[in-house]
Amino acid sequence: MSSFQLNGKPVDVPEAESDASLLWFLRDHQNLTGTRFGCGRGLCGACTVHLNDQAIRACVTPVSAVLGQQVKTIEGLGVDGLHPLQQAWIHEQVPQCGYCQSGQIMQAAALLHANPDPTDDEIVAAMDGNLCRCGTYPRIRRAIRRAARTVSGGAR
Repeated sequence: MSSFQLNGKPVDVPEAESDASLLWFLRDHQNLTGTRFGCGRGLCGACTVHLNDQAIRACVTPVSAVLGQQVKTIEGLGVDGLHPLQQAWIHEQVPQCGYCQSGQIMQAAALLHANPDPTDDEIVAAMDGNLCRCGTYPRIRRAIRRAARTVSGGAR
C-alpha cells in the first residue's frame, strides 16, 4: 500500500485505487466533497487542488501521481479558521451559485503563495482557465486583491 499527505495527514492508497482520478478518490474515499467535478477534462478548474503548493486539476490527475507528496483541498486551506481568501470571498460576496468557488479559491491560493502581491494582470493570467458560469469574475478579482493586502501586509 502506498500513501500521500492529504491536508497534513497521511492517507493510505490501496493498490486498486492508484489508477483512479484524484478527484474521485477525494470525494468517494476521503469524503472531501469540496473538490468539484466540472468538465472531467481539466479545462474548467472546478476540481483544482494543490500538489506541493501548486494548483493542479484533480479530475485528470491519477492518485498514483501524488504518492509520497502533499495534497491540499479546500477543506485543508484554512488551518486555524478561515484563510484570508475565504474571508475575502465572504466580504466581497463572490459566490452566486457557488459551484466553482472551491476551485477558484484554490487557484487563487496557489497564486498568493507564489506571489503575495500580484498585479491585476497577474491575477487575470493566474485565474485564466478557472471558469465561473455565473460570471462573478469582477468579484473574484476584488476578493483576491483584498486577500493579497492581508497576505502581503497591505502593500498594494
